[in-house]
Amino acid sequence: MKKIILSAFMLLGLAFSAQSQDIAKNALGLRLGSNDGFGAEISYQRGLSQKNRLEFDLGWRNSRNIDAVKAVGLYQWVWNIDQGFNWYAGVGAGIAAWDDKHEYGPAYNDDLNGVYVFAAGDIGIEYGFKNVPILLSIDARPEIGSGYYNDDNFGFDVGLGVKFKF
Repeated sequence: MKKIILSAFMLLGLAFSAQSQDIAKNALGLRLGSNDGFGAEISYQRGLSQKNRLEFDLGWRNSRNIDAVKAVGLYQWVWNIDQGFNWYAGVGAGIAAWDDKHEYGPAYNDDLNGVYVFAAGDIGIEYGFKNVPILLSIDARPEIGSGYYNDDNFGFDVGLGVKFKF
């Protein structure tokens, strides 16, 4: 009986490990997101192995009152759900610069701007097409840092990505 149970667990483990993941060696595209304003990021992914990769994003945010430029780097772990579908989670850090466009009046210093650094997490799901080198993703990126423009040290970014795999 022990041999049957052990064999069943080994077969089950083999079935899960045999699922191949299709992580592209490189992927380049756009990530559209919203974190206190709509913005776009140029996104580059570099595969390190079949389970790990790096992602670098450089972009801008624009709201009615704030403009911001942001760069972030993430280390991600990737798990296969089903053929073409993966989910991923990661950690990283970034830096951003912002400019406040409020009109406060002549008695107030209208030149409000700053730079802040932040730590970021990342969790999302993606689909890579088999016959077309396109990768679609949606993710959530919580960020905690110093010196945000709204005196809140927490930001939550949700993004939709479209990348070309090569």
